[in-house]
Amino acid sequence: MANPSAPASRYLRCEGRELHYTEWGAADAPAVIMWHGLARTGRDFDELAQALANEYRIICPDTIGRGLSQWSPDPVAEYRLDFYAALARALLDGLSLARVRWVGTSMGGATGMHAAATTLRDRISHLVVNDIGPELPQAAVERIVAYVGAPPAFDTVTELEAWLRTAYKPYGWQSDEQWRRMTETSVRRLPDGRITAHYDPAIVGQFSHHPGDYDRWSGYDSLRMPVLLLRGADSDLLLPDVADAMTQRGPRAQRIDFPDCGHAPALNVAPQIDAIRQFLATPDQPAATRH
Repeated sequence: MANPSAPASRYLRCEGRELHYTEWGAADAPAVIMWHGLARTGRDFDELAQALANEYRIICPDTIGRGLSQWSPDPVAEYRLDFYAALARALLDGLSLARVRWVGTSMGGATGMHAAATTLRDRISHLVVNDIGPELPQAAVERIVAYVGAPPAFDTVTELEAWLRTAYKPYGWQSDEQWRRMTETSVRRLPDGRITAHYDPAIVGQFSHHPGDYDRWSGYDSLRMPVLLLRGADSDLLLPDVADAMTQRGPRAQRIDFPDCGHAPALNVAPQIDAIRQFLATPDQPAATRH
């Protein structure tokens, strides 16, 4: 049994690739998958996972090419939503999880929406989508590609932390301790001894090799589980008109905008954690009774 106050670090082979994940809570508790953003790791969910660990078994994977998971030997084919959804299914199957709740930030939210419409159809009971929609504004994509595709290198971890504080300022408030943990779980050393971010720069090729990968209205419209849509009030990735449409189409998401953050809320402060806790606690609806 995992210690609710600290994560266990585990590895599982999925679709022929080794995935790393952290696990919180009791093995027999209802399961929650927490899937991170494009260039991040599962450790971004530490505060949320710890807050919910007495109620749920929480699984926070590092997507292939990030964190401690394997880098893809075939990046063009595998750094895309179809493969991430296949990994998600393999992860659930490998852990014998028939049905789960899902919390996804940015790319993790897109992966959740896509998997719920395809590989995990009827296996996701509650879906929390953090600051992403079924279409993306090109300006925001270009901003993300600019910093993700060419991660800078530094002589020291302290310099990397300063860069992360700037690059991820839109996450909103984080304590000094949280910024330091974000840095130390985002670091890898290059052959020349310098420090850079802990992901494969080839992940950004998703946007050039699969330019329509985030155009997913048809899949979203097919969803029938309850959806909670979270948005940073200053987000440039989830625009207000797209968020509005998500409340009116398909699963008709419940929407909450959080002040003082952009893309994407860090899910580390009480109002954000409480909103997720309340939503995840709603009863699971059998497929036959969902609208």
